[in-house]
Amino acid sequence: MQSHDFFLTLLIILLTARVFAELAGRLKAPTVIGELLAGVILGPSLLGWAEPSEAIKLMAEIGIILLLFEVGLGTDPRQLAQAGPKSLVVALGGFGLPFLLGFSVGYWVFDLSLLTSLFIGGTLTATSIGITARVLTDLKRHHAPEGQIILGAAILDDVMGVVLLALLYEFSMGDGVTLGNAGKVIMFVASFFILAPVAAKLMSVIIKHINTTTEIPGLVPTTIVSLVLLFAWLAHFMGAPELLGGFAAGLALSRRFFLPFGTALHADPSFAEDIEREMKPVIHLFTPIFFVMVGLSLNLREIDWSSPFIWVFSMALMIAAVIGKLAGPMLIREPWPTRWIIGTAMVPRGEVGLIFAELGRESRILNNEIYAGMIIVIALTTVLSPFAMKALYGRFSHRLQTAERV
Repeated sequence: MQSHDFFLTLLIILLTARVFAELAGRLKAPTVIGELLAGVILGPSLLGWAEPSEAIKLMAEIGIILLLFEVGLGTDPRQLAQAGPKSLVVALGGFGLPFLLGFSVGYWVFDLSLLTSLFIGGTLTATSIGITARVLTDLKRHHAPEGQIILGAAILDDVMGVVLLALLYEFSMGDGVTLGNAGKVIMFVASFFILAPVAAKLMSVIIKHINTTTEIPGLVPTTIVSLVLLFAWLAHFMGAPELLGGFAAGLALSRRFFLPFGTALHADPSFAEDIEREMKPVIHLFTPIFFVMVGLSLNLREIDWSSPFIWVFSMALMIAAVIGKLAGPMLIREPWPTRWIIGTAMVPRGEVGLIFAELGRESRILNNEIYAGMIIVIALTTVLSPFAMKALYGRFSHRLQTAERV
C-alpha cells in the first residue's frame, strides 16, 4: 500500500468508527458494536473501501495491547477481597461452564478439531468488564452488594481469561496441545505477574520524578506507552501473547494495586490518576482500529447463508454462552432477582471475546464460517445484555432496595 492510500484508509476507518460509535451510544448500545459494524460496512462484506493491510493490522495490534493495558489499569484486587467468596464462585462458574459448553459444542456436536474447539470454549469464557461496569454506573448500582459481586467476578474472569489466552496462543504457535506447552506458559505467567509489577512500580517512581522536573509536556503518555510496548516485547520474547504484557503493565500501574509479599513501595493515587487521564486519548485513538479491523476481517459474502451450519452453530453457541454465565450465580446464596441480575451482567463478551476470536482467526485456527458465527454470538450477547440488565433492575429495584435495608 502506498503511503497516501494508507492515510486515506486510516482517515476513513477513524471517522467511520467514530460516527458509528456515536450512533451506538445514542441508541444506548455499547460503542464497540458501532465500531465493529463500521468495519463490516467498510470491508469486503459490503462497500469494500478498506482491507486489513499489514499497516492496519500492526496499528490494531497496538490497539489490543493498549486495550488490555486499560483493563489492567482498571483492575482492583482489593475489590475481590471485599466481594469475597461469592465473586470467586460466580467467576469460576462463569468461566468453567461456558468453556466446557463451548468446547463440547465444537468438539462433539460439530466434530471440529481439538484446538478449534478450545478457542471456541475460550471465547465464551470472556466477560466485558467495561460494558458491565458502564451499565452498573449508569444505574448507580456499582457500589451495591450485587454490583461488587459482579465487578469482582468480572475482574477474576479477565485474569483467568488472559491466562487461558496465553495457553491457547502457545498451543496455536507451538506443537499443539501438550502438557509441556501448558506448563511452560503457566510458569511464565506466574513469574511475569510477580516480577513485572515490581519492575513497573520502580519505573513509575522514576517517571514520576522526571515528570515533576521537566517543562516539556507529554512525558507521561510517551514513557507509559514505551513501558507498555517494552512489556509486550518481553511477553513475546518469553513465548506468550504480546497483549499479556499490556495487561501486566496496566495492572502494575493501577492506583489500587498492592505489591506482592508486602513490599513497602506504595502507589501514589494522584500520579496513577494522571496516568489514567493522560493515557485515555492514546488508548481511545488506537482501540477503535482493532474493532474496525475485526469487522474488516469478516467477509459475510463468502458465507453460505443457505447452509444450516451457520445458523445451527450460532444458535448452539448462543445458548451455551447465555446458560454458561447464568449458571454461576445460581451457586451462591442470594435472592433470585439478584442471581438473575448477576448472571445477566456476566453475559456480554464485548472486546475480550473479540480478542479471543481474532487471535483464533489470525492463527488460522478458525475458518471464516466459524469466525462469523462467533462474531454473531459476541455481538448479540454484547448488545442484548445491557438492555436485559436495565429491564431486570427496573422490575426488581424495589425488592433489591428492601433487601438492602433489611
